[in-house]
Amino acid sequence: MRSILRSLFVVCLLATACAGASPPPAVAQEQPLEIRSASQPFKIDDPSAKTIGRLVWRGGIMMTANSRHFGGWSDLHISPDGKTLTSISDEGAWLTATIAYDGEANLAGLSNARIGQLHGLDGRLIASKAEADAEAMARLPDGSWLVAFERDHRLWRYRTLTATPTPVEGPAEIGRQPANGGIEAMTALDDGRVIMISEEYSERNGTVMGWIGTPSANRYQWRSFSYATIPDFRPTAIARLPDGSFTVLERAFDFARGVRCRVMRVDAGQFVAGGTVQAEELARLASPYAVDNLEGLAATRGPRGETLLWLISDDNFNPLQRNILLLFELAP
Repeated sequence: MRSILRSLFVVCLLATACAGASPPPAVAQEQPLEIRSASQPFKIDDPSAKTIGRLVWRGGIMMTANSRHFGGWSDLHISPDGKTLTSISDEGAWLTATIAYDGEANLAGLSNARIGQLHGLDGRLIASKAEADAEAMARLPDGSWLVAFERDHRLWRYRTLTATPTPVEGPAEIGRQPANGGIEAMTALDDGRVIMISEEYSERNGTVMGWIGTPSANRYQWRSFSYATIPDFRPTAIARLPDGSFTVLERAFDFARGVRCRVMRVDAGQFVAGGTVQAEELARLASPYAVDNLEGLAATRGPRGETLLWLISDDNFNPLQRNILLLFELAP
């Protein structure tokens, strides 16, 4: 029965998505937000389950809020001390919140949340979907934010998320990406370099294109690499792990199997111009495990020095999808 219900859910989900869920208009101004959290089961048919692959469950929440602008979360940043969450939406909104833990340092909820809307180059709030489709973000060493947009493919740099941005020249191929298949994975290194991966743009079979940006005289010098993919799965996020390697989130979706995600690991030495990144699978999330349209990823150190992985979902403002935040510990 559960498999039948799951299949019906997937059909309804896709039908609603294809019909085009109506996104809300832009957030009028920065405002406080009350996030209501409910516990997210790790494995719905086995309450005792705690691990999948190399990931150990550290808690999850399903989130709703007192604002119709809450949703569509496409990337994620967690402060190094694990206290603050920042996210961006594919409708151009931003979110900040304080993270709450239980007595065992597992994820319990969010508080002190605020929501606002990104500005455009003219200083006005971004209003149209064509301009507002923010899909990736990176915290730069000076504390500013680099944001990648789809549809109108571009990079904008924000001194703060409430500031007017400045445009950043992207790689030569940025405008060749499919409208809804642009840069979804992006992270920044301590030396200012930026690593980005396209969701769908490819010049070689079995790969998508990525770029390494080296800062030089207020711009970046971009050099491309390839990221090896398997059928159906495409990268949606990347984060640097505390040990200097990287983790990448990949997502797939179809009628029969619903949403599936792969959590990957990549040695830092693989990111070289002209090379091909071959990522190692750490775990694969699919029903009945906790999963949805996961698009955001972050990594921090926990209180015992353990490596923690954070995942957030984009609900597409679809009532049949959910905004979930998941926390895992990476086993040695």
